Amino acid sequence: MNSTQVVGDAVHRLRTEAGISLATLAQACGVSKTTLHGIEQGRGNPTLSTLWSLATALQVPLGELLEAPARGPEVVRADDHQRPRVEGDAVSARLLHRVKLRGTVEVYDIDVSQSQQESAPHLPGVQECLVLTRGRISVGPADAPPELSEGDSILFDASRTHVYQGHDQDNHAVLLMFHAEG
Repeated sequence: MNSTQVVGDAVHRLRTEAGISLATLAQACGVSKTTLHGIEQGRGNPTLSTLWSLATALQVPLGELLEAPARGPEVVRADDHQRPRVEGDAVSARLLHRVKLRGTVEVYDIDVSQSQQESAPHLPGVQECLVLTRGRISVGPADAPPELSEGDSILFDASRTHVYQGHDQDNHAVLLMFHAEG
């Protein structure tokens, strides 16, 4: 199953489970009903911002939209390019695993370009932990993002506006997103 179909199936399933109409979800996300219908049919190619809006409106972690429900043990090989991927202005992310523990922990393998990406606040209780494995970046709260070097890590409240910006040509990190149970 391709990634647009996985996203479409997840959005439809979650919207139906929540008892939300297509029109209500479209309005909550700031997209047209036609666009949302296309996404649910697996014909749309939503941006990272649209996916975050959908996840926020549905009150689920982003990974819930990107990955088909797991069946049995899950092994992800380093060269597995079939994993769900999303693209933003500065961040390209590949979902590795989702682990539920009194909430959900999402683990992403990310590359950060030299342009700056501002991320809107996530749901209350969401924290991000980033471990920089290569390069140099600024990441964290938009009002004062610290600069990290290779091997540094940061844990911050992602329910506030936050930014990502790479300073080297090749900036790579592992990002863990913690979604508290509500």
